[in-house]
Amino acid sequence: MAIIHCLGAGLIGSYVAKKLSDNGHEVHAHDLSPGNVFIEYPEIIIHKENVLESCKKIEKFGDFDIIVNMLPGEIGNSIMKILYPQGINIVDLSFSEITPDSLSGEKGGEDTTILWDVGIAPGLSNMLLSLAVEELGHLENGEIRVGGNPSEKTGAWNYVAPFSPKDVIAEYTRPARVLRKKEIVTLEALTERHIITVPGRGKMEAFLTDGLRSVLHSIPATNLSEYTVRWPGHIKKFIDERDAKNLNYEKLVKEWEYIPGISEFTWLEVVAYGKNEQGIRWTVSDSGSSDGHSMARCTGLVTVFCIEEWLANPNMLKTGINAPEVLENNVIKSIISKLKEEDIEIIEEKINYSA
Repeated sequence: MAIIHCLGAGLIGSYVAKKLSDNGHEVHAHDLSPGNVFIEYPEIIIHKENVLESCKKIEKFGDFDIIVNMLPGEIGNSIMKILYPQGINIVDLSFSEITPDSLSGEKGGEDTTILWDVGIAPGLSNMLLSLAVEELGHLENGEIRVGGNPSEKTGAWNYVAPFSPKDVIAEYTRPARVLRKKEIVTLEALTERHIITVPGRGKMEAFLTDGLRSVLHSIPATNLSEYTVRWPGHIKKFIDERDAKNLNYEKLVKEWEYIPGISEFTWLEVVAYGKNEQGIRWTVSDSGSSDGHSMARCTGLVTVFCIEEWLANPNMLKTGINAPEVLENNVIKSIISKLKEEDIEIIEEKINYSA
C-alpha cells in the first residue's frame, strides 16, 4: 500500500484521509487545527502544523507516494506554488480560483505531476463530458447543474455549506466563464436563473457560476455552461442583500456553516448533445451514509478513486499538469463503477434534443 500525505482535515479532507486509511494506505493528515476528527482513526498520523511552513522542504516527510491538497481557496493555491517545484506527485482538490495550470512553465516543476479538480463538479463532470465527446463527437451543447443542499428548506437561507463557506461565496461573486458559439465569454455570476425539477426533491433553481475551468479549453463544444442548484429563494435573497449593500460576508460564513447531522443531499446533472440532436444525460445523486455526508462522499470518493487508479498505474498521467478529463475512458468508467459500489446513484440515459 501507499504512503499518502493529506493536507487539510475539513469536512471533505478528513473524509478522504479516513477512506484512504480504510483502504489500507499509510495516511498522514496535516492541519493546524484538526480537532477530534480522527479520534476513531488512531492509525492516521496527525501533523498539527502550519502547512505553509512544513511543505517548504518536502524531503523531511520521508518517502511517500502522493500529496493530496485539500486546503481551501487561497491557501490551497499558496501550497501549490510551494509544492510544484519539488518534483512530486500531487492530487489537488483545493478548487482555488487560480488553477494549477497557471504554474505550467514555472522553474523547477519539470518532474512534478499534478491531477487537479478531482471532485464531483469540477471533476466527475469533466470526465462525463469527456465520455460524451467520445460517443457524440463535437458537442453542440453541454450543461452541468450541481448542488449540495439541505433535504428540506431550513433557516433564513435554505442552505448550509457542505465545504468552505468562503469558497461558496467566491462562487457567487466571481464572474462566470462559459462557452458561447465556440468562444469563451464572461457573464455575470448568478444570471441565467431558471427553475428545474430535481427528481424526488421538486422545484429548485439553477444559476450560472464559474465552474467549467479546464473544460473551456479541453472539450470541443459550441456551447458549455455550468449552473449551481439551490432551493428557490436562496439566491434572490443573496442578490437582494448584495444590491442593498447589506451583505456581511463574515456573518454569512457563520450562517452557512455546516450543521452536523443535518439531512442533506448532493445532485449533479450533466447533459450533452451532439450535432444530430442526439444526446446523453447523466444524473448523480447521494443523500449521505454512515461514512459521511453526501458532498464529502460525492467529492471525496472521486478523489480517492483517482488516487488509487494512479497508484495502480503509475504511468496513467503524463508528467505535468493534468485535468480529470484527460483520463482514459477505461479509467473514468472504473471510477464510475466504484462510485456505484459505494451506493452513489449514477444514471445514464440516451436522449434527443426534444426530450
